[in-house]
Amino acid sequence: MSSGKWDDLAPRLFSAVAMVVVGALGVWLGGLWFHAMISVIVGLMVWELVKMLDTERSKSALVLAMTAGAVAMISIELPGAFALPLLLAPSMIGLGRMEKGGVTYAVFTALILLAGYGLMALRDDFGLTWMVWLLLVVVVTDIAGYFAGRLIGGPKLWPRVSPKKTWSGTVAGWVGSSIVALLFAGSTQAGIGLVGVSIAVSMASQIGDIAESAIKRRSGVKDSSNLIPGHGGLLDRFDGMLGAALFIVLAGQLIGFPPGTS
Repeated sequence: MSSGKWDDLAPRLFSAVAMVVVGALGVWLGGLWFHAMISVIVGLMVWELVKMLDTERSKSALVLAMTAGAVAMISIELPGAFALPLLLAPSMIGLGRMEKGGVTYAVFTALILLAGYGLMALRDDFGLTWMVWLLLVVVVTDIAGYFAGRLIGGPKLWPRVSPKKTWSGTVAGWVGSSIVALLFAGSTQAGIGLVGVSIAVSMASQIGDIAESAIKRRSGVKDSSNLIPGHGGLLDRFDGMLGAALFIVLAGQLIGFPPGTS
């Protein structure tokens, strides 16, 4: 076994265990505790985004991060019609504070806020079961992709932007999400159609991962930050969840949610 391939496995596992414990507790408790956890994550992701795009804006990064976190916490308590403009406010505020990467900041921050809002709404409206389903699809996609990519290798998905991503790992993520779907289809009323939805969620999480990789490549950084040993920053860890949550927000308007029960 080549040790170089697995040098980052130990810190990744330790950090992953810590994140799973904290995340599982927040998801289990739900309500205000879950809202607070998501709001902190949203704020830190925006902080990382600003630091990547405009390294000279440390003060602005802190201000925008606190604004985003506060907006996330407040918006979920408001009717949807009033939450929407509030969710876009940090993007508009940031445009006036960024010397570089303003458009990228505005778009990605809007996506972060909408995804955070979607996760809170999913937990509040549909309960623990469907929150666990979404988390498992994203986590299994990541784990299956990690191990298949290193054990099987093969052609790269998009080497210019994400040189470690392989087609074998990508497809393994789809297979893993299908297995998760079959487990939940048998224990809910979702039916076999959940397999298709889960594969699409897996794809959306992979797109979120690649989108964040593109920003890092453009900014010339390896990780969004060093907050999480073995994983980089929160954007590095939750980019897949960002894409998946956004997909659920959009897909829920087309097919209804939970899948197959409407």
